[in-house]
Amino acid sequence: MKKIIYNILGAAAVILMAGSCNDYLTIYPSDKTVEEDFWQSKSDVESMVGGAYKALIATNAQRRMIIWGSYRSDEMNQRSTYNNTELEYITSANILPDNYFCDWSSFYSVINNCNIVIKHAADVVEKDPSFTESDRQVVCSQMKALRALCYFYLVRTFRDVPYSEEAFESDEQQLVMSQAAPDSVLQRCIDNLEEASQYAIKSGTYGSGDWRNYGLMTSDAINALLADIYLWRASVNDSYNDYQQCVNYIDKVINAKNIVWQNENNNATETSENDTLHLIDGDRAMYEIFGKGNSSESILELQYQATSNNGNYPLYEYYYGSSSQGNLMATKLFNQVDANANTANGAYFFTSNNDYRYYNDVYGVGGTKTELSIRKMVDKSETVATSAVSKGDYTRDSYYDTNWIIYRLTDLMLMKAEALTQMAYVADSSQCLSQAFNIVNTVYQRSQRNSQSLNYSNFSSIEQMEILVLTERARELCFEGKRWYDLVRYAYRHMEKAPAYSTILANYGGTLPYIPEEMKNMVVRKYNTGGNLFTARMKTEAHLYFPIYQSEIKANELLKQNPAYATEE
Repeated sequence: MKKIIYNILGAAAVILMAGSCNDYLTIYPSDKTVEEDFWQSKSDVESMVGGAYKALIATNAQRRMIIWGSYRSDEMNQRSTYNNTELEYITSANILPDNYFCDWSSFYSVINNCNIVIKHAADVVEKDPSFTESDRQVVCSQMKALRALCYFYLVRTFRDVPYSEEAFESDEQQLVMSQAAPDSVLQRCIDNLEEASQYAIKSGTYGSGDWRNYGLMTSDAINALLADIYLWRASVNDSYNDYQQCVNYIDKVINAKNIVWQNENNNATETSENDTLHLIDGDRAMYEIFGKGNSSESILELQYQATSNNGNYPLYEYYYGSSSQGNLMATKLFNQVDANANTANGAYFFTSNNDYRYYNDVYGVGGTKTELSIRKMVDKSETVATSAVSKGDYTRDSYYDTNWIIYRLTDLMLMKAEALTQMAYVADSSQCLSQAFNIVNTVYQRSQRNSQSLNYSNFSSIEQMEILVLTERARELCFEGKRWYDLVRYAYRHMEKAPAYSTILANYGGTLPYIPEEMKNMVVRKYNTGGNLFTARMKTEAHLYFPIYQSEIKANELLKQNPAYATEE
């Protein structure tokens, strides 16, 4: 059973999730007596650190990880009986600035929690001998990393966002700042993560099976986040050096995990290069990774428990919903096997029904249904499906305790394959593509019941390998909040670039690049009807991002609306 891992904030530390800037950045009352009395002991710091993590698992943040990363893509739609108007607007690319999912306050709440801890931790070192300078460095390492993770979500979703490392603790402080260009924000994230890595909790510190190895911002989590940021920036800027940095940081994670495995297995040695990955067998993967959680392949998971204040309500609401259905569904792309699934115009994701993921990720595949309930992260049984499964009336925890995985090993492996594929334009093409293919094939083979392998000769060009990696990521990481960001990276690599060192407004006026038709065609496959309307509305780079929430524009006079939505104000 999981331990209760994120302490609820004390009575003097209540996160207010209201809409206005000042309100949502307030974590305790502005009464100076309360504030000064609070930062006295190690337990005060621990309470606030727990509060920062707890703010990230809050309902509003978790909902956005699902909607921003998965729902906008071709893998998910809302059930016809759900009829959420704001989701429908997202589906039709008719997003207005007052759309609920444009509210970024839940992520800025986490950021401000982190800033406050970083600001006050040094004070406690002077007051409480049990809280040492070394303790402070570890705490600040986690807060800098958690802050960087939130900014990375914001950049990928809104592009130009305000960046601040200032702690806002009082209504007297005015949060009025303009948006920074993505390169500026991401470079600050990289700098902070490199600082954080010096004092990070090392991989495997807490021993086998301990949730803290996966629930805290460890060295592995920091390196995974660095790899992800470099991959994003490389795709936007066509930077070979950033692709190489992505590969370097992923190798650090793989090497660290291998050392942990050796320590836990009496220094056993591997017989082949693939053995260093220690992937879970395909028939156990779903249960170990998503059913039990905190598996050996995990790198960073948001930890939930089946309690009223620590349950994963968004997963319950969107994926499970009730004993009959969830409010979101897998699209028709999951419903049938298509031998051409690895091509840009392939109608479906899966090439074979011998893939464990085909039957285990979605209920009722293989028929004519267009609304398919999601099984991944819902069904926690150890039963391995080898044929279509019907969603029955089984019992789940009242408050739903399934963790949300931000990074896991196969995600990083496929990031590395993506980076190597793009490096083939500059480096030794055959070597890069061969390495990329071997990585994809390793992930693919793990999930095949009949040891089926991909054929390298079918993916000998860079363009073919790029689609193979993209499709394998869809198979492996569906419904995990990855797909939209994968498609945006793909889009950037296939369109003219607007400079990422400037804000989008500076590039507006007819100079913004148009979204490539290939990317729009991938998304439009989710539609039964209305796809032409979507493609007509998804025009330029600005449309890849959400508008700035209307209430934020009103509260902060320096914020400027994304030009794709400015006329909708």
